Amino acid sequence: MQQTRQTQQTQHEQTQPTQPASTPESNAIGTHIGAVVYFSSASENTARFIAHCRLPDVGINVYRIPLRPKDAPLVVDEPFVIVVPTYGGGDISKALPPQVRRFLNDRGNRSQLRGVIASGNTNFGDAFCAAGDVIAAKCHVPFLYSFELTGTPEDMRKVREGLRGFFLRLAAAETDRSD
Repeated sequence: MQQTRQTQQTQHEQTQPTQPASTPESNAIGTHIGAVVYFSSASENTARFIAHCRLPDVGINVYRIPLRPKDAPLVVDEPFVIVVPTYGGGDISKALPPQVRRFLNDRGNRSQLRGVIASGNTNFGDAFCAAGDVIAAKCHVPFLYSFELTGTPEDMRKVREGLRGFFLRLAAAETDRSD
């Protein structure tokens, strides 16, 4: 069963047409250092959090995963950290929004993923921010930060400064490898 599912997924990935890279929702100001991709439901909680982080001010492009399935798929061709809400009301098997799953099923997008940040509701108990756990485990990337619902000003500051440092360290490591 597992092998069949993996084969079907691989076939799905190979048959998807290659799409041109998408344009950021917000472009980095000054020196570009990385990107954030986020998903926000109709509640806009994650969108407000991302806006208040002011990521373009520190050199980070911002992309949004489309809410509606009929919208053109997002294609990102630069290293990014994904920011996702946790769904499922405490059911870990339903923690990942389907739009995020679809986005990460694209091999090109997944190859650029460098880390994950998740939001959640502490009422979900052990499933608090479980979408981050799922992505980190399946994609073998670090789970960088978690916050509740819309986050606090302190969460926003930590995410902005943390992402800036993360992308600068990532760039330095890539430079060291090329020397």
